[in-house]
Amino acid sequence: MMLYVDIPTAGELKSLASHRDDLCVSIYLPTTPVTPDTDRDRIELKNLTKEAMRQLTDQEADTRRVAAISEQIDDLVDDGEFWRFQAHSLAVLATPDHIHTFRVPNALSSAVVVSDRFHLKPLLRAVTFANNGYVLALSEGAVRLVEVSADLPATVVTVKAMPKDAPSALGKATLNDRSPSGRIQGSEGKKVRLRQYSRKVDAALRDVLAGREVPLILAAAEPLASIYRSVNTYPHLVEPTLSGNPDERTEAELAAQARTVLDDVYRRDIAAWAGLFATRENQGRATTDVVHAARAATAGAVDSMLVDIDAVVPGMVDDMDGSVTIAEPGSSGADVVDEIARRVLLAGGRVLGVRQTDIPGRKPLAAILRYPA
Repeated sequence: MMLYVDIPTAGELKSLASHRDDLCVSIYLPTTPVTPDTDRDRIELKNLTKEAMRQLTDQEADTRRVAAISEQIDDLVDDGEFWRFQAHSLAVLATPDHIHTFRVPNALSSAVVVSDRFHLKPLLRAVTFANNGYVLALSEGAVRLVEVSADLPATVVTVKAMPKDAPSALGKATLNDRSPSGRIQGSEGKKVRLRQYSRKVDAALRDVLAGREVPLILAAAEPLASIYRSVNTYPHLVEPTLSGNPDERTEAELAAQARTVLDDVYRRDIAAWAGLFATRENQGRATTDVVHAARAATAGAVDSMLVDIDAVVPGMVDDMDGSVTIAEPGSSGADVVDEIARRVLLAGGRVLGVRQTDIPGRKPLAAILRYPA
């Protein structure tokens, strides 16, 4: 079973963060990639849409514009082709004039937010830690691209123009040809041919990976592993390499190793951020205080921030000075933490959506500042 994922790019997130409308509906729900089981997901989307419509009615929103949102989501519910291709969660962001959908590999909770801007915090988790990726199993004799997700069987992805193996990619019967051809001979000549082969593999992968930001993990033995890394053009090829001959491992075995690498990459990123936070805190350039962070984000002073994707702080952030007004617990509408994250994104800062246990002091957020603010 394959995950169908369309995680927003940094540019798309910034565009969504800048969007303002009198009616913005943000709906999140868990989904299943198993096609026969998607009926319950469609029912859940219907129920969440009803809740959104109820909130809009309570706000006495224009009935024609409310109906336009409802019609777009109803069309989505009825689109059988759309529901054939799902991941673990679905984000639906709708206005009367447009609807955005994102299928993400993370398990998100059902949520409905009605405001004058989109609620983006749950999407940040998918951007921060997709917990899916690809393994490039590369040897002289074979090449496979294996898709890996958190809890589905690994699958081999068909890649157009992918070489079958190194010799056929170069029009040869073997790479061990020792006959002189300029400098293409012996072990040095073999490395040149492996580099040519690696470039062909890298070129073939561009059609699949173009615009993606998911991790690619290399499974290869030396010297091919180092040679491939030297020609790779995909910016999200991660360390470490799964060493040894990948031809001796099944897709399931490669996926099991890859999941460990993905977890380690995430832990290293969060640990590095926490170390920098501690340093900046001693310099007066870090905070876990929501009010302080709101003022700093409004001034464009936040360099990067961790946000708890599950925490909700109802209230408003003033557009001019960033002052915070906290609403009653359980109030619908704007979330202060989400609004702070939106302002950080618009100012070119980095926002990581994490779980509470990853945040210093287990607060709703933690921010590193560009300068004391």
